[in-house]
Amino acid sequence: MSDTTETTPDIKISQRALNVAPFYAMEFAKQAAALEADGHHVVKLNLGEPDSGAPPAVREAMRETMDGRPLPYTAALGLPALRQAIAGFYRERHGVEVDPARVVVTAGASAALVLATAALVDQGDEVLIADPSYPCNRQIVESFGADVTLVPTDAETRFQLDAAAVRAHWTDRTRGVMVATPSNPTGTSVPLDELDALCRFARERGAWRLVDEIYLDLGDHDADGRPPRSALSVDPDAVIINSFSKYFGMTGWRLGWCVAPEALVPAMERLAQNYFLCASAPAQQAALECFTPASLAICEERRAEFLARRALVLDGLRRIGLPVPVPPDGAFYVYFDVSGTGLTSWEFCERALREAHVALTPGRDFGSHTADTHVRLSYAASSAALREGLDRLGRFVSGLN
Repeated sequence: MSDTTETTPDIKISQRALNVAPFYAMEFAKQAAALEADGHHVVKLNLGEPDSGAPPAVREAMRETMDGRPLPYTAALGLPALRQAIAGFYRERHGVEVDPARVVVTAGASAALVLATAALVDQGDEVLIADPSYPCNRQIVESFGADVTLVPTDAETRFQLDAAAVRAHWTDRTRGVMVATPSNPTGTSVPLDELDALCRFARERGAWRLVDEIYLDLGDHDADGRPPRSALSVDPDAVIINSFSKYFGMTGWRLGWCVAPEALVPAMERLAQNYFLCASAPAQQAALECFTPASLAICEERRAEFLARRALVLDGLRRIGLPVPVPPDGAFYVYFDVSGTGLTSWEFCERALREAHVALTPGRDFGSHTADTHVRLSYAASSAALREGLDRLGRFVSGLN
């Protein structure tokens, strides 16, 4: 990006805004939309948006709530009943006790990240984040004046931070560590013992630990059928980010939450009052239906469907000859290597969209270490769309030889 500040005759854009990089997944979505407007059928495997939608009881609750009744602001921290329900979910699903007073309901996980970062970060702080990782996390941190150190990861560490990497990159300015498990873009998780060691190292040095768990409940269950454990089970004072978007299929509802240490909640409440007032009142009311046995059973059926789609995609990519260095164990992403095609990831995605009408996301979105060699595919699309997309990619790749 140019160092020249963009101006118009009447307005000067802030340097903060100029420094924010595009979210390339969305840029490819715009290109895909333009192709569709020209009459082409595009298979969209670029966005992490479940095709299922909210559970039926949640949709019905929203219809009932939107019956013309007054819908005033809720408390900035969220509806007390919803905070109770979220705490109960941690107890029943993950076996950890969470005081509902520590739950902050937000306008999506992005708002939770904004509030937590605003409460934790000062100008010049250093924050460690894995490379590759979800781009918006580092953009938010940098917007509040911190310096992000992207720590290169590889297949040996499942494209995740580990205690050794954190130790190697720690400096006197390091004030926090951000971890996403399972991760976007790789769909891989941090083994719990490694997460424990990483968090303990940071905690002993007085640094905060923020763990993004928005894909946690889409993670694989163990051999005994138990769901993955929250980071709270090894680090009760970690800042946890979660969302209704992925497991509950409620992306456009813009509803998330944060589990914060008790001492952090008052600061987050003040920030929420000033930044957002509160999350959507009707969305919060309807979300209470997410935690009923019927809705949770539907979400588990959908998780099983994602497992079937994952198998379909991994088999398809293997047949095409596009290696997946680390098979995912959560979320709905596959991070595959295109270096053998002779194309950079950007060239691969541009040509796949233009020539095969398949939308993907290049590694450039997620950092620099694998920016040119890897591509993210989202299997949140239907099985039919995945089969069609893989067939088109197969023909595209075979045509490169």
